[in-house]
Amino acid sequence: MPERKPYAPPPTPASTARDPYAAFRFSSFVFYTLGNFVSITGRQMLTVALEWEVYARTHSATALGLVGLTAALPVVGLSLPAGHLADRFSRKTIILWSQAASAFCSVCLALISWQHLAIPRLTILLRANDGLSFIAHVFERHATYHFDDLSLPLIYFVMLVSSSARTFGWAARASYFPTLVPRDHFANAVTWNSSMFQIACVLGPATAGFLIVRLGFPFIYAIDACCALAFFLLVLPIKKARASKRVSGSPWESLAAGIHFVLGRKVILAALTLDMFAVLLGGATALLPIFADQILHCGPIGLGWLRAAPAIGAFGMAVAIAYLPPMRHAGRALLWCVSGFGLSTILFGLSTWFWLSLLMLFFTGLFDSVSMVVRQTLVQLLTPDEMRGRVSAVNNIFIGTSNEFGALESGLTAAVFGPVISVVAGGIGTILVVAAVAFKWPQMRKIGALDKSLA
Repeated sequence: MPERKPYAPPPTPASTARDPYAAFRFSSFVFYTLGNFVSITGRQMLTVALEWEVYARTHSATALGLVGLTAALPVVGLSLPAGHLADRFSRKTIILWSQAASAFCSVCLALISWQHLAIPRLTILLRANDGLSFIAHVFERHATYHFDDLSLPLIYFVMLVSSSARTFGWAARASYFPTLVPRDHFANAVTWNSSMFQIACVLGPATAGFLIVRLGFPFIYAIDACCALAFFLLVLPIKKARASKRVSGSPWESLAAGIHFVLGRKVILAALTLDMFAVLLGGATALLPIFADQILHCGPIGLGWLRAAPAIGAFGMAVAIAYLPPMRHAGRALLWCVSGFGLSTILFGLSTWFWLSLLMLFFTGLFDSVSMVVRQTLVQLLTPDEMRGRVSAVNNIFIGTSNEFGALESGLTAAVFGPVISVVAGGIGTILVVAAVAFKWPQMRKIGALDKSLA
């Protein structure tokens, strides 16, 4: 039965004025958001550099797909335990440890890349490269590729460790974030957090493209280590967040409760399903190094801008959402925008003109921004604080695995059918998923303004 709220007098006109910067009135939010911005900027730079380096060393679409796999495995295997820990222990402490581990892994990547020609020819590395070559041979019988650089197995291993640390950190961050601002300002905080994320996703890739040409891969990995350390230092002085009830009982009971909660909330389940399959099928970012090299012929600098284009669109939409009145029909807007994401993906796959491709990626980010804001607001405001870690973990499995397995799916599909068919088919699949979700969960079409529908 819903909690009864005490009567409050009607607000005065002054109190109803919409403050687009409400979340920034809280110092904890400012420190956290600035640190998160710096951390994401570094991670985006690392992602562009890593994908380009792996592709330059192998010329293999399968190798790009395996980058996604190394990131997806920890999400699948560790998200639920990470969510349980986030509900039992200090979320701030988990964030700090995960950032320290991430910085260490980035330093390792810098050293591996810098000394990749001097790595000893150890048997385990030679056999690992043979295994990678065998996997590529399954999907790329008619392609030219090579797995002879001994840095490749080490890169995959370090990324596996880094992704494991980030999985624990992500669950803690997702459940820690809502405690930084009052509930009334949370939707505004989500919007600005999304905006800062998108700015970082513009700045990181665009900068990385230039730095790859000027300074090389090791320098970018070192920058990411510094960015992770900066997040550590900015989170450190944040005062203790408002107290939350800690979970009790066995870990298995705790994890089962989180899964049961998500499955019992049809609106949350529908939003997560829609976003998961849209990203899984419609994501073209994993193949951008191939498009930049073979189709658009724009090199690493062009790759940086292709990577940044979705974030530019998403940032513009996020700022518009912050200033405009709340969406009156959020559910229908979500469905239409995910459909637009699929259509833009199709047109990007068919394009052979750099500027048209850039524009289509811009639109994918613009449409995806609506999905992100609606989904995050739904999940966080419908979830009790003491369950946020576990529900965030389930959310991470849906969304995190869709990003990483989407990269794997795109890489393997491109290896078999080519990058164009892979991207176009994914966009068509995204539109079909929207139709299926709208039919399966009609509640999605009925969601109105988020503040009213979640009351």
